[in-house]
Amino acid sequence: MGNACLRFKERLMQRLRPQPTLLVIRTFTPQTRSKDFRVVVLGPAGVGKSALVQRRVCGTFRDTYLPTIEDTYRQVQGCNHAMGALHIIDTTGGHRYPDLQRLAISRGHAFVLVYSVTKKETLEQLKPFYELIREIKGSNLHKFPIVLVGNKRDDRFHRELTLRDGAARALEWNCAFLETSAKLDVNVQELFYMLLNHEKPDACPQGPQKKSQKPKATEKLLGKCIIM
Repeated sequence: MGNACLRFKERLMQRLRPQPTLLVIRTFTPQTRSKDFRVVVLGPAGVGKSALVQRRVCGTFRDTYLPTIEDTYRQVQGCNHAMGALHIIDTTGGHRYPDLQRLAISRGHAFVLVYSVTKKETLEQLKPFYELIREIKGSNLHKFPIVLVGNKRDDRFHRELTLRDGAARALEWNCAFLETSAKLDVNVQELFYMLLNHEKPDACPQGPQKKSQKPKATEKLLGKCIIM
């Protein structure tokens, strides 16, 4: 009987003995900010819009022409605890799908207007696209960077437009301008760096690819940049 009473007292004392404090440590990570940036590529058919996008996104070039209705490419980018997605919207050439074009422009944060230096009429055909951007963005137009792009600069034997022709139109529209070659990967990466740096000056853009040719000369026109 005495032993049983002793064991009961021991169990009771164990229950009453203070338990060690459970220390819970939570790891706090910096809050990640999310932001999407939409670049809309516009221009007439056959000027190389899809080729420029493919060169940027995939690093490849497709010589065959395939008409586009609308394609969207998404690239996730992050730097200094800021996460975001770059959306590149490759729109249809011409004006066959005006509702899609208006929707893309209304949601766009930056615009690439592409013409071919081998076809003089394509530069004139860009005017309705520019006017549509002005109409939709209205008084906020200055908040959305626009780059005028003369593609196919590698085709020297069929060139119909000079560098001065593109620069003059860029001055008229007060936008940036550069000539590119999707085929040879000339100034393609610089084009998108220009747009991304305009939006996120503190971001960490990647260095140019090996095949990308650095611009030979850079001039500032009306606060904009012309890359030759």
